[in-house]
Amino acid sequence: MEWFTNWWNGLDLFVQIMFCVAIPATLILLIQTIMIILGFGHDGAGVNPSDTSGIDGFDGADGGFDGSTDVDMSFDADGGTDIDTNVNYGDGSSPGDIGTMNFFTIQGMITLLCVFGWAAIITYNASGIPWLSVVVGAVLGIAAMYGVAKLLWLSKKLAQNGTLNVKNLLGASGTVYLVIPADGEGTGKVNVTSGERLVEFDAITDSGESLPYGTPVRVIDIRTGNVLVVEKIG
Repeated sequence: MEWFTNWWNGLDLFVQIMFCVAIPATLILLIQTIMIILGFGHDGAGVNPSDTSGIDGFDGADGGFDGSTDVDMSFDADGGTDIDTNVNYGDGSSPGDIGTMNFFTIQGMITLLCVFGWAAIITYNASGIPWLSVVVGAVLGIAAMYGVAKLLWLSKKLAQNGTLNVKNLLGASGTVYLVIPADGEGTGKVNVTSGERLVEFDAITDSGESLPYGTPVRVIDIRTGNVLVVEKIG
């Protein structure tokens, strides 16, 4: 280790300090990257609240359905009662959609220190001016921290965009997967395409004929419990 001692003692104090910042930050950043590649760090408190697991199939909780129902009752002259039920659906938004970036994350701070240290060392070796090295290192470090925050924000937005809003299925086309009885007398199942995803939902039809397996259909309404109302195409 004599070569290391000689090399270290030959460095300026400023460069030694910058190496003490850059090397540990680089090692930590490398470890973080390896852990992310191996899949660690995705569970626990830091999990993205817009996790879309369980969306396909819809148990009534995912997709922004808030379960509220407005009931409008009116009485006919013959004593009968008409009930108009309007189901309100959520906007499909997620608690993770905060619309801002979080700069001061662990990844961001480590990236700032890593880039700051190495940029300052390179600048000092080129110019020999400590204050200029600090300024250049700080600017590049903050820029790198901003880049990390932007990437994390975009990754959250991509996850949120994968959340399926059932209202977006109005007008969508699909095919019958399980026979749908006529006149709304029972539910069947349909496979509906939403974007690039194929999702399965319970479905009914108000038409006077049942819809057998493979019938092409279009979504014309949505009822309580995310039950789709479909009609035959063609």
